[in-house]
Amino acid sequence: MPGFTTTGEVIAPGAVRIERVLPGSPERLWEYLTNSEKRRLWLAAGEMELFPGGGVELLFRHRELSAEPTPDRYKDMETRPAMLGEVIECDPPRLLTYSWPGDGGKSEVTFELFPEGPNVRLVLTHRRLPDTDQMISVASGWEAHLGILEDQLSGRPPRGFWSTHAALEKEYSVKFSAH
Repeated sequence: MPGFTTTGEVIAPGAVRIERVLPGSPERLWEYLTNSEKRRLWLAAGEMELFPGGGVELLFRHRELSAEPTPDRYKDMETRPAMLGEVIECDPPRLLTYSWPGDGGKSEVTFELFPEGPNVRLVLTHRRLPDTDQMISVASGWEAHLGILEDQLSGRPPRGFWSTHAALEKEYSVKFSAH
């Protein structure tokens, strides 16, 4: 599978870190993290107020990410209303942290951007995850979404989201089994 990777690591109890080097500048990647129309191409649409305490809205429509149909176990996500979180830290175009809307803000995700020549290193850390099953789910979801982001930034047709997600879940189940 092109671009298939499991770079996620458990860095502390309940915390997963994923790193990717992506094409373009931190400013370009920042737009894909914060602009609703660009974010919807790889993750979820929704408004984001870029200051501490600002609102985060994520409206997931996975069927729009690739040509693959949504598996039955995730069909309910296609009709859910937007999920709401809150910006914790914001330092454009270097750092963005917000409470994760998908679990009612119990966990949080941080995006750090570092220039690397013509590219940018994205370090994504998702913290305060309750158990290994959630860490597997979160790492698999982020890797699948980041693969679509990489395709978007590279001008390639997006890979299959759900087939990538399923393969990653198997990989992470093995990789994280000791945690």
